[in-house]
Amino acid sequence: MRLDKYLADMGIGTRSQVKQIIKKGMIQINNAICTNADCKINENTDIICYNGKPLIYEESRYYLLNKPMGYVCANKDNLHKTVFELLKGENLKGLFTVGRLDIDTEGLLIITNDGKLSHDLLSPSKHIEKTYYAHITGIADASHIDLCQKGLDIGDDKLTKPARLVILETNPMSNTSKIEITITEGRYHQVKRMFHVMGMEVTYLKRIAMGNFVLDASLPSGQFRRLHDDELKKLT
Repeated sequence: MRLDKYLADMGIGTRSQVKQIIKKGMIQINNAICTNADCKINENTDIICYNGKPLIYEESRYYLLNKPMGYVCANKDNLHKTVFELLKGENLKGLFTVGRLDIDTEGLLIITNDGKLSHDLLSPSKHIEKTYYAHITGIADASHIDLCQKGLDIGDDKLTKPARLVILETNPMSNTSKIEITITEGRYHQVKRMFHVMGMEVTYLKRIAMGNFVLDASLPSGQFRRLHDDELKKLT
């Protein structure tokens, strides 16, 4: 791999920027200063340092973010803060979110540069379950469990696929319920639309699981961490 491409892939700067960095003698390869942007390197065996700090090449990167409200799942947005602003100090080049959570939805968000993983998790044919915890207006009961299982007409061409609704708590005094719902699709505002057609509204929504992978309860809202190898196996 060319040195300038490697540095750009590592998020050091654009191609033109890293060429200037190289010319200034700020890059070392195996303890020797290199000023040639065309220099070929082995990203797996050569030791590349920038300002004396070793760079570690990773072909694929995986992050778990406990998304807070108020952030959008976009790389750039002129109106709102993006989730990538929360990944402070990380190489953001090539990263994207696996699916999207609405600006007012919290919880489990996977961020990666691995297109295959994203496809596998989002492909309708894979039927990957996504579980949400929600507060809703209205009293959920067995009839709503049945409706979710049968599928709902939320205004699309087809009914929603069978969903699993678990009623955690109901409060007749405030006319509210706390529930968990598991879906295998990712339609636009799907959970909110499902409850809307059942005569209820979602007032709080948090994704807590994707497939066998459950949101780390010890990870505070707005914080992120790298995924462990055993967690990747749960996702794949």
